[in-house]
Amino acid sequence: MKGFDPKFADFPDYIIGITKEIWEDRGIATLHHYYAPDIVVRSPASVVTGNQGVIAATMATLSEFPDRALLGEDVIWSGTPEEGMLSSHRILSTATHLGDGVYGKATGTRLQYRILADCHAIDNQINDEWLIRDQGAIVRQMGWTPKDYAADLIAREGGAEACVKPLSPSIDRTGPYSGTGNDNEWGAKYADILTRIMGADMGVIEQDYDRAVQSEYPGGVTGHGWGPVDRFWMGLRASFPNAQFTIHHQIGRDDPMMTPRAAIRWSLWGKHDGWGVFGAPTGAEVYVLGISHGEFGAVVGGAPKLRREFTLFDETSVWKQILLQTGAA
Repeated sequence: MKGFDPKFADFPDYIIGITKEIWEDRGIATLHHYYAPDIVVRSPASVVTGNQGVIAATMATLSEFPDRALLGEDVIWSGTPEEGMLSSHRILSTATHLGDGVYGKATGTRLQYRILADCHAIDNQINDEWLIRDQGAIVRQMGWTPKDYAADLIAREGGAEACVKPLSPSIDRTGPYSGTGNDNEWGAKYADILTRIMGADMGVIEQDYDRAVQSEYPGGVTGHGWGPVDRFWMGLRASFPNAQFTIHHQIGRDDPMMTPRAAIRWSLWGKHDGWGVFGAPTGAEVYVLGISHGEFGAVVGGAPKLRREFTLFDETSVWKQILLQTGAA
């Protein structure tokens, strides 16, 4: 890979390798090297600029979860070393809550949750990132509901006026990466499926998902079959029935030794004006950042179906936006 350290065999090896080096091998100082000085890191909870902010956040997390492990499940990517590459990295993380921090006093709770992160890299350095942790899974394992955690966080951050504001178009920052992915058929197929679902064509689930589909959704929820898929997407869209659905980035890949797969980064932007997974409509203006990974295959001859789906958004940040606008916090 031109411009990258030769110790990395390919781009997935780079992404998985530096993640382990930074977090598990305690190479936090390597962030000065692997992250651009003016990097923009967006999560549903906030926007952080500069690698100094990333280093501070990394150290705070490791203080709270010193045994944290990050197991790289997949890296779906596009681009070239010369022009830059975008990775959509799926991680299964394990950790024990051994220190005080953003999740409160240490509880000793053993956690397992997923992360999806889109990172742009060029010349051995990441300079743009979109990061989603399954906050719903984390707080539920600690005994909170996402709504109650969001309310408590607002209070601990100094109240509605002083607290850290969740990601929205008004506070987002433009980074160096402006690509939209590639034109591979699997990315296009998955983008079409999600667009149809968000357009209320729920029949696409039985049409394009395998009957035995495995689904992994926010809150650490695992499902099998069409029912859980329908309930998840219906519950989300029903909460924001008039929100604008936008696909920001799509990648498809068909690699040797791997199933055909796709990664989609998307958003919903609009009012909480429907009954769904976020309860009674409040009229709050909400921005939902999501990332989805899909894996295709054909058990029975014929057209391939979606056999595994992984989708994340941050439930606690959605609740924080609702509570801040309704005054419930």
